Amino acid sequence: MKVKIGKGDALIVVDVQRDFCPGGALPVPKGDEVVPVLNEYIERFRKVGAPIYATRDWHPPDHKSFREYGGDWPPHCIRGTRGAEFHPDLKLPDDTIVISKATERDKEAYSGFEGTNLKENLKSRGVKRVFVGGLATDYCVKSTVLDALRYGFETFLLLDAIQGVDVQPGDSERAVEEMTRKGVKRVILSDLE
Repeated sequence: MKVKIGKGDALIVVDVQRDFCPGGALPVPKGDEVVPVLNEYIERFRKVGAPIYATRDWHPPDHKSFREYGGDWPPHCIRGTRGAEFHPDLKLPDDTIVISKATERDKEAYSGFEGTNLKENLKSRGVKRVFVGGLATDYCVKSTVLDALRYGFETFLLLDAIQGVDVQPGDSERAVEEMTRKGVKRVILSDLE
């Protein structure tokens, strides 16, 4: 599939933060391998003047997703900490629109749309199609993609720029299958014109 990007398109980079990469508090295996590929996507979108969004977990220190507060995960991406920073090799332009999510203690948010102004921001810019990559395939990428579809955006999954946690073996594969069933289009860098 060949896809020409331009006006009406946006790139959404999901949660490429230090804590989700090797050496972080909640590392996605090979999570850092998405960075060079995402940098290529970022450059392509930048060249055509399409907006670039970057979502991030931006948790309070006592967030409900943390084990000690009844959640499933170790503390991670606590706002203002090194672990919450974007990966140092991710080349986000200065005009990247940063979307902070899961900022309230009692609200979980895997999707970049949940509890944020992402939908309104995209629509105000005339965005019709979104291209989504990042971490992790089976959680925040999947949730963001499914919400984008639900909100009526034509949605593309960047297959070569995602990695999953796979808490259960095959979770990422099942996530991609579910996104595909719901209508996402799967692309890789060479599909973009």
